[in-house]
Order: sequence, then structure tokens, then C-alpha cells
Amino acid sequence: MNQERRSHFVPRTAEGRTALVAFVLLFLLSMPPVTHAVLDRPDTWIGGVPFLFATLFVVYSALIGVLAWAWRKGL
Repeated sequence: MNQERRSHFVPRTAEGRTALVAFVLLFLLSMPPVTHAVLDRPDTWIGGVPFLFATLFVVYSALIGVLAWAWRKGL
């Protein structure tokens, strides 16, 4: 048994690495340093919704999109 045990946390394919990097970068956009410093514009509204909520909706939707893409690809 000379089989190397590989971690399930490390992506094995290029598409897996792409999905991981995309998810981490999008997730960082939803964290407080970015949301408080960049996205918090109380005077800007988009379609009757504050800018922060509109952009977070887009970021969260993109996160779900990355997860759905990875699931469809079988990563």
C-alpha cells in the first residue's frame, strides 16, 4: 500500500482551483473591511434599495452561482 493520502480540502483540478479562488475572492467582498470602507454609501440608492444591500445581493448571488457551477461540474 504505497498510496499517498491526499486532503479533500485541496482542489485536484484546474477547475476546482478556479472555483476555490472565485469563491474566496467573492467571500472577501462580503466581509466587513470591504463592506464598511467601500460599499457603505448611505446616500446612494439603486432601485429603491441602499447601495450596500444591492451590492451584497449581487455578491451573495455570485457566491451561490460559483457553488452551483462547481456542483454541476462535479468538483
